[in-house]
Amino acid sequence: MKAVVTRCSSASVEVDGEIVGELPRSGLLALIGVTHTDDERECEKIARKIAGLRILEDEKSATDLNAPVLLVSQFTLYGDARKGRRPSWSAAASGAVAEPLIDRLQGMLEGYGLHVESGVFGAMMRVASVNDGPFTVLLDSAEIA
Repeated sequence: MKAVVTRCSSASVEVDGEIVGELPRSGLLALIGVTHTDDERECEKIARKIAGLRILEDEKSATDLNAPVLLVSQFTLYGDARKGRRPSWSAAASGAVAEPLIDRLQGMLEGYGLHVESGVFGAMMRVASVNDGPFTVLLDSAEIA
């Protein structure tokens, strides 16, 4: 599982012209990619890291500040563009694998006491964010202890 986590002063996700999720105040935008071998262990690693990353004001975490998280599924994080000009998506998990893990990740973040909003899995989404810093961190569950 991969995540791109951005500290934002605001962020929202829109589907068919309607805002379906947004940060009610400063917080984190987390774009999440799932691969075929991911399971609940990867969700736990990523949830723990997102909740505890000290990247908010005064080096505090989302749990320290009760900061909201906007969670957006992003299969393109597993795109492979090493060859040719058209990326391959073969490393991205199918919706049947990824959607339950994204839902589980949201539940785990909520288990840390965080307010979590999300996009709509599989939908064409417009994601808007105002990066604060800017400050963006890349996470890979395979590299988290």
